[in-house]
Amino acid sequence: MKYTDLNLPAAGDTVVVGLSGGVDSTLTAYMLKNRGCRVIGVTMSLWDESFPVLRDENGQPKALKDACFGPGEADDIEECKRFCSKYDIEYHVIDVKEKYKKEVIEYFKAEYRAGRTPNPCIRCNRMIKFGALMQGVRELGIDFDYFCTGHYAKVVRPNQGLFGTDIRPAMIAGAADVSKDQTYFIYRVPADVLEKVRFPLALMKKAEVFELAHELGLEAAERDESQDFVSAEYFDLLFADVPSKPGDIIDLDGHVIGHHRGIEHYTIGQRRGLDVAVGYPVYVHSIDAKNNVVVLAPNAALDSVGLLADDFVWSGGVEPPDGFKAMVKIRLASKQVPATIERYTPAADDDYNYKGQVWKVTFETPQRAIAPGQSVVLYEDGVIVGGGIISTALRA
Repeated sequence: MKYTDLNLPAAGDTVVVGLSGGVDSTLTAYMLKNRGCRVIGVTMSLWDESFPVLRDENGQPKALKDACFGPGEADDIEECKRFCSKYDIEYHVIDVKEKYKKEVIEYFKAEYRAGRTPNPCIRCNRMIKFGALMQGVRELGIDFDYFCTGHYAKVVRPNQGLFGTDIRPAMIAGAADVSKDQTYFIYRVPADVLEKVRFPLALMKKAEVFELAHELGLEAAERDESQDFVSAEYFDLLFADVPSKPGDIIDLDGHVIGHHRGIEHYTIGQRRGLDVAVGYPVYVHSIDAKNNVVVLAPNAALDSVGLLADDFVWSGGVEPPDGFKAMVKIRLASKQVPATIERYTPAADDDYNYKGQVWKVTFETPQRAIAPGQSVVLYEDGVIVGGGIISTALRA
């Protein structure tokens, strides 16, 4: 199918830019201002001051810059303020703490405690960045033409209706810098929201972004990139509200080969930090939350021929016909691989609490370390047609 890129904001348009203090969003705001747009910068305030903090040798909170959620938020906001003041950009901070705590933090903890591996960034983009933040802007009485971020992605429209319908929704396509592809993170953003969303860095490479930001003397060009939702140093603090429940680590034959400190500290494919000695390399094969057991296995046993997924979203709400082929991603760092996608009816004795129609994804070649709780995202011609949450890995 062929697609047309949707127009970027033009001179005179009112554009809200989600600012994090990072180089991508900062350069996005600069470029739009230079284009002649009326730019309004907004930052979402996530950090809850009641959350416990780690302190340095002087007793001061550690302001960690390698994560989205952490006590360094005030510094990020001050940096955004300086940038907006310098370039005469209206600026607002939108408080989304409560929504973020409920939809991202609590979700993250509940999923790990259920033996699954969640992706908080996907949840945050759908519920907070392209949800609560945009709503907060509207509640300020700001009427905008576009909402822009520094994501490496593109918004397009198909030249014909999807799957035989007349529906031609706004859809998400890959950006020029394949190595920085962020479409996986935003696949759940609905088409009606995408109508007003644009990604001005779509045609730029990350190296070009840094180069231009340095040439312009932008402060954001000197800071480190955020790598994760929460710093590894704060991971244990997230789960400190409920004591961890230790249990057995077993092999595929059911033999106890060690003990774990709580299933929330493990994920599929993990090798480090297992603290077992069996004479050969082992990885986390699966997690049995019901019996509080972590299962280890050799690397070859982690391959799967397919997966089951539920809680699907489809571009424009258009559900495809049964048995179609697509390219799929099973995690952000994985490459797209060919697969067949079919509707699936769970067995009568399957007690998994599925959400909506279940779909079976069968790979042309086996894939490694499929983690329930992660997302499977479906692409046709480089454009997202849908995606869902992985419930089960289907082993050979």
